[in-house]
Amino acid sequence: LDLRAHNSGSSQSEESALDLEGDYYCNDPNRHELSPLSLEAFASAGQLSETNTAYFSWPACRRSDDAEDRANYFGNLQKGILPEIFGRRPTGLQATTLLELMTIRAFHSKFLRRFSLGTAIGFRIRTGVLTDIPAILVFVARKVHKQWLSPAQCLPAALEGPGGVWCDVDVVEFAYYGVPAATPKEQVYTELVDGFGGSDSSIGSGSQVATQETYGTLGAIVKSRTGSRQVGFLTNRHVAVDLDYPSQKMFHPLPPSLGPCVYLGAVERATSFITDDLWYGIYAGTNPETFVRADGAFIPFSEEFNMANVTTQVKGVGEIGNVHVIDLQAPIHSLVGRRVAKVGRSSGLTKGTIMAYSLEYNDEKGICFFTDFLVVGENQQTFDLEGDSGSMILLTPQDNSGNEKPKPVGIIWGGTANRGRLKLKAGQPPVNWTSGVDLGRLLDLLELDLVTSAQEL
Repeated sequence: LDLRAHNSGSSQSEESALDLEGDYYCNDPNRHELSPLSLEAFASAGQLSETNTAYFSWPACRRSDDAEDRANYFGNLQKGILPEIFGRRPTGLQATTLLELMTIRAFHSKFLRRFSLGTAIGFRIRTGVLTDIPAILVFVARKVHKQWLSPAQCLPAALEGPGGVWCDVDVVEFAYYGVPAATPKEQVYTELVDGFGGSDSSIGSGSQVATQETYGTLGAIVKSRTGSRQVGFLTNRHVAVDLDYPSQKMFHPLPPSLGPCVYLGAVERATSFITDDLWYGIYAGTNPETFVRADGAFIPFSEEFNMANVTTQVKGVGEIGNVHVIDLQAPIHSLVGRRVAKVGRSSGLTKGTIMAYSLEYNDEKGICFFTDFLVVGENQQTFDLEGDSGSMILLTPQDNSGNEKPKPVGIIWGGTANRGRLKLKAGQPPVNWTSGVDLGRLLDLLELDLVTSAQEL
């Protein structure tokens, strides 16, 4: 059921990131700084952009090449990079957009891969709070005092990319469990959660959905852009698709084997992992084996299902607006640091903050994986629990006028019980974090539109 779509869900310029592998040294005992890089544009490497984001142009004739071809191309471009200059911080333009930070990270991806468990795009974190300083977050198992490190082991305080555009580097401790921990089984029992579990007469975002063996959360009411333009719902592929049951039927609130239920429909199309060129384009990185988690499934409502029971209102939140489309050329603060909310069948209504975007990590085989959002719950509370998979992530309004509606931006696909926690503040325990998928890109990939009102429905 994996879908291989041709549209990426975003229109990005034909600019590329470079990947540089070299030696970095920390020659100042008090400040661990990067020695800036100078580079020169050669005729074979294309020309520098005339905008402030000065990157090499991606040749039009290579627009559709895969990651391996791009990696080879970037390797050739490295021959045009001049030696490093030591002793000063970068003096060029500071990165301000998601695209600029992603480009700098891709430029240094092989170096960062040697020193970290993963990286992400965001702001520096101080005492658990986001600052306004754009940075590449580098996750390590433990932050070690500099006196125990050799100069070659020090991470730089800043990284400079193509054209002299630079950003800070922030090291974040990632408390890895080693052995996967049991996923939390608790469920928050509130009137809202009770309604999601079947006591409510309507079904919509947050409602419990189940197959023969799995259960999760209905994320959003959607309509197909193709065929008969069926109305259905979106949830995670790992919620909707159990390979032991080819029919892939879904029910509310539980499967027939456990009691009375309603048959909702069968999975029509789904996706799990896709190649990075269908998602971030050429800005993800240069690892030949790079994949993005695009965990989604479309289930059109069956003809027998009573559509009068469907609601587009999000219980506990109210009416929602249109999808927030993520523009990689937008300022970082347009996404990172934004407050979010979600409703799920296990934990009900929770709130949190998008701490980072485009989280990258590598497995033991060297395969690179990306996920779009890293969300941390507020007040040391977990943003999601088991069973909340598929829940829609909503950007909360930035003003208090009441005129702006919450905007859907993603859906949850996983928590951290089997991966680890983030230690964001000294003296405080590590916190759980939640992984999310970019909803706009997922809808484009599955060829769906969000239904936000009774009139549309």
